[in-house]
Amino acid sequence: MKAFFQKYKHALVFLYALIYMPWFIWLEGRANLPYHVIHVGLDDWIPFLEGFIVPYLLWFLYVPAVLIYLFFQLKNKREFYQCCIFLFTGMTLFLMVSTIYPNGHLLRPASFERHNIFTFAISVLYRTDTATNIFPSLHVYNSLGAHIAIVNNQKLGQNKWIRGGSFLLMVSIILSTMFLKQHSVLDVIAGILLAILMEQLVYHTEFSFARSRRRKPVGA
Repeated sequence: MKAFFQKYKHALVFLYALIYMPWFIWLEGRANLPYHVIHVGLDDWIPFLEGFIVPYLLWFLYVPAVLIYLFFQLKNKREFYQCCIFLFTGMTLFLMVSTIYPNGHLLRPASFERHNIFTFAISVLYRTDTATNIFPSLHVYNSLGAHIAIVNNQKLGQNKWIRGGSFLLMVSIILSTMFLKQHSVLDVIAGILLAILMEQLVYHTEFSFARSRRRKPVGA
């Protein structure tokens, strides 16, 4: 047991869930309270496209899959810690913003023009996920975090198919947040800007203990 714990003691970082989940559930419980409506004119021009429920739901596999892969890269735990720092910092800032600045939107359609497996899945999503606590978009931020982790990974980042597939999935997830009327354009922009800032701090800051190794030039 001692050897097993020493080998996988970095799993302790997942205890963050004991902070995040109760806090998030508490925030969702305030959905009936007054909140600031987030909206820009561009939101009204974006169509509702139910097919984007597929990449939206793939987010729930995409981000955990990247974390699990990095978790078992025991010879380079630093990349796992980098990803966790990136994700958990943004998630904590999201919780703080939602606590201080209750927010939500009024973008969801009152009814669907057609009924199919996609709209059924969306109706379930709408019932289980309130239209509050949306700024910045965690779907956007964490998708960027997962892709950034892949690009910076010494193995995955060198595979053009994995890197390209991850990029396409990331972009489709980001678009899905708007096409499903789950987020305002402002939520998406805020998620992207926060991810850009955190990417610099976590992966490229000289004084960061989690600084990535510099890659050798091709042919070196």
